[in-house]
Amino acid sequence: MKLDDLRRHAAARTLFTPTTLSKAIERLGFVQADPIRAPARAQDLTLRHRVRDYRAGDLERRYPKLAIEEDFFVNYGFLPRATHELMHPRSARTPWPKARWAQAHAVLEFVRERGVVHPREVDLQFQHGKATNWFGGSSNASTQLLDGMHYRGLVRVARREDGVRLYAAREVPVSKTELDPAAALDALVDVVVQKYAPLPLRSLSELVSHLRGGVPQWADGRQAALKRAKERLPQALVEGVLWFWPAGEDPASSRHAPDEAVRLLAPFDPIVWDRRRFELLWGWAYRFEAYTPAAQRVRGYYALPLLWRDQVIGWGNVAVKDGALVPDIGFIAGRAPRGGAFRQALADEMARLSVFLGLP
Repeated sequence: MKLDDLRRHAAARTLFTPTTLSKAIERLGFVQADPIRAPARAQDLTLRHRVRDYRAGDLERRYPKLAIEEDFFVNYGFLPRATHELMHPRSARTPWPKARWAQAHAVLEFVRERGVVHPREVDLQFQHGKATNWFGGSSNASTQLLDGMHYRGLVRVARREDGVRLYAAREVPVSKTELDPAAALDALVDVVVQKYAPLPLRSLSELVSHLRGGVPQWADGRQAALKRAKERLPQALVEGVLWFWPAGEDPASSRHAPDEAVRLLAPFDPIVWDRRRFELLWGWAYRFEAYTPAAQRVRGYYALPLLWRDQVIGWGNVAVKDGALVPDIGFIAGRAPRGGAFRQALADEMARLSVFLGLP
């Protein structure tokens, strides 16, 4: 096993032949969400490479008819309903006092009566006032209560309206039976590995640790789950680093030969999400700089990693001005690859991106 094998495997295994939206989410296992649009949300930028004829916003538009849920996993995003159900009933790390539970049950009854509610309706009905949010600012207490109810599995996201989550009561499936925590944790670890493999040991360990956010009720079982994963998953020591991947895959297979495409990837795309793995495979540091002060940015506000064949060779900041794409492309080597093949592949990617955004 060589690092070149792992690099090709990392790109090829997740850039499968584009399929339907539901099948792509099922195969990915989880799609991380982010609200920034530059030039589109991260979930849309991720799915456009993997869903036939995908357009920006398709996930939000089609969400109500798909067997998927918005929920917290190792971070927040979209995942198959079967995986969502593995994590519930969820016990939050911060217990609610009786008064908070009383508020939640009153709101839940209101949601059941209405069917689907906007947070504004809850605020008008109950007048919970304002509360300090995670960022130290002020937001509606009703919105925070609904967030907490969603996390605890009392309500679900029914759909979005102008980006705002609308909620419905979450009903427990009739067939729901008591989960075996070890089996459920193993299944969730497999989702993590399926999404982000091949994984160096340290990254695998950190992702298993991040499962505390998705299943805090089983936080004490994470170390045992990691131990079982290390025993059952295929692995290899490559240049002093121990790597893991799903059973049945062969990183050294000739099937992983790269194509001749250029792809601009979302900052949270599974190919580039793990910054440690990124540096091991491509030899340079990529950082998400949207929340970095402008004067300290190296690549740009929302730099999209640029994949050429099986190499991430640079990045692109893409804006839309006067109905047209305005790309700003940078290269880690200081210049673009020579030859017409790359220029044509980059032009093709810009054309695909324009169609995805609905531009002329």
